[in-house]
Amino acid sequence: MADNKRVLLASPRGYCAGVDRAVETVEKTLEKHGAPVYVRKEIVHNRHVVDTLTERGVIFVDETDEVPEGAIVVFSAHGVSPEVHRTAEERQLRTIDATCPLVTKVHHEAKRFARDDYDIVLIGHEGHEEVEGTSGEAPEHIQIVDGPDAVDNVVVRDESRVIWLSQTTLSVDETMETVKRLRERFPELNDPPSDDICYATQNRQVAVKAMAPKCDLVIVVGSQNSSNSLRLVEVALQNGAKSSFLVDYARDIDVSWFDGVSTVGVTSGASVPEVLVRGVLDLLAEHGYEDVETVTTAQETLTFSLPREVRPARTPR
Repeated sequence: MADNKRVLLASPRGYCAGVDRAVETVEKTLEKHGAPVYVRKEIVHNRHVVDTLTERGVIFVDETDEVPEGAIVVFSAHGVSPEVHRTAEERQLRTIDATCPLVTKVHHEAKRFARDDYDIVLIGHEGHEEVEGTSGEAPEHIQIVDGPDAVDNVVVRDESRVIWLSQTTLSVDETMETVKRLRERFPELNDPPSDDICYATQNRQVAVKAMAPKCDLVIVVGSQNSSNSLRLVEVALQNGAKSSFLVDYARDIDVSWFDGVSTVGVTSGASVPEVLVRGVLDLLAEHGYEDVETVTTAQETLTFSLPREVRPARTPR
């Protein structure tokens, strides 16, 4: 076994403002209306969060037509297309939209540039809920590019009227590589008015980049369907970590990963509650990794107000 065992704990990690808002929206809806509360898709991509809310009476569905007419449905943090809003209206569902405001911003950009008749290149993972929601805003104007290798398939009408937008949870480095390739093909490519990759995704990647070169092993707490968590594993490996694994819970850790390992890095995706990270730190301590040093690369203070349907009523003065 290795001597000088220590843990480097990335900061920032875990919940971002958009996830915090989405989960609290569902909790407040339960408090206000009682169970069952329906949620379209997973409210955030985390198994523990979904399981915990299910126990409290939340019913997760894939599509709005699974929700009884007139019931309450919450839309997930990843956003939905106008078509989903329309079908919910047809079924007279009471909707509460927990879409992350940073995703909503990308939706607004898509609508604006479609209105101005641009070809929009949306960099993102085919089939991801966020990408489906954004592309649904202007399907006739948007084409999805899933990574640098997909750039060759892009077809545009007018090379001077092309803009790129992106999914908010991508790897910053890979996205810029895709943009570079797009610009080689379309030199007049326009940039989005402001950065689409969310502050929290970027901050978590920067913290892992700072930590990875010193780590024999990086454990990322997060679920397999969480895009931003998967990217953290990739970033760790690309920046010098000898190995990196994604786990939902401490119990998913294989202790053979610790063989010959002195320094373990720990971080968590933007949809991961801190209790799961604590579980990992407890397990590491049991195996001699008691010395924990925090690696801080940013301070996060952003918060988003809740959807108006679940905001507390103002008391008159």
